[in-house]
Amino acid sequence: MTNTLLDAVRRYTLNHADRTGVAATPIAGLTVIRTTARSELQYAISRPLACLVLQGTKHVMMGERSFDFQAGDSMLITADVPTVSQITRASVAEPYFSIVIDLDPAVIAELTQEMSDVPDKGGAPVRVDQTNAEVADCALRLMRLLDRPTAIPVLHGQLVREMHYWLLAGRHGPAIRRLGFADGHMQRIGRAVSLLRNAFARTISVDELAAVAGMSVSSFHQHFRSITSLSPLQFQKQLRLIEARRLMLTEGATSSSAAFAVGYESVQQFTREYRRMFGLPPVKEIQAARARQQAA
Repeated sequence: MTNTLLDAVRRYTLNHADRTGVAATPIAGLTVIRTTARSELQYAISRPLACLVLQGTKHVMMGERSFDFQAGDSMLITADVPTVSQITRASVAEPYFSIVIDLDPAVIAELTQEMSDVPDKGGAPVRVDQTNAEVADCALRLMRLLDRPTAIPVLHGQLVREMHYWLLAGRHGPAIRRLGFADGHMQRIGRAVSLLRNAFARTISVDELAAVAGMSVSSFHQHFRSITSLSPLQFQKQLRLIEARRLMLTEGATSSSAAFAVGYESVQQFTREYRRMFGLPPVKEIQAARARQQAA
């Protein structure tokens, strides 16, 4: 990983990062991260993406699997999956820096038509490997483009396309390609996931989800769990709990109002399931999280 890319990210985040360390960019799907301290655990249903770490270390867990990646490594997530992550090495002197690039199924589909076929060996939807030189070089040119705002509308599309090409041409290309199969299992499950993300607060039957995916109920169950590692009900439950935690932590919602806002009808059930996921009941867990933030 070149120092030039690190320097470009450092400069951009110093001027554009918000209080959480996230720096959005004018290029859709491109985000830059700067963190100056070890973070608390972050719970999310991650979308397909590539994350290039330039400095510091991050730990990511998916189910029973865990990954550590550091400067020079890239993490690829090729499906909507639940993850628990934590930045484990960062300081004011040496912040954690990373670049996050959303994977675009439309671009992948277009490139897949033009590239030679590569056997899909399957595998886990979360993978960590060294960042290819071509990927790092393309990331640098994207960062440099941010210094030329008038050029972004003209040039960013081809650079994003090139980035996807090098990711597809790399070690995990076969897994990424599945995102571009218009009628493949991943795309079909993706339609059901979109419905769950957009309407998680209401009751959604498996029949409705299977219909959106264009599958039988039994086939839908099988492929949903294979791709996301969760059942549809578990997936919706995690979406609700993650959103409820955000409402309490960042907007000051009470546990009962957060529970009702995300679709729970019973505060007792919400408290029980929240504790099972986060380790403490809502009030105590949020108090602990706020204390860690103040200490940091």
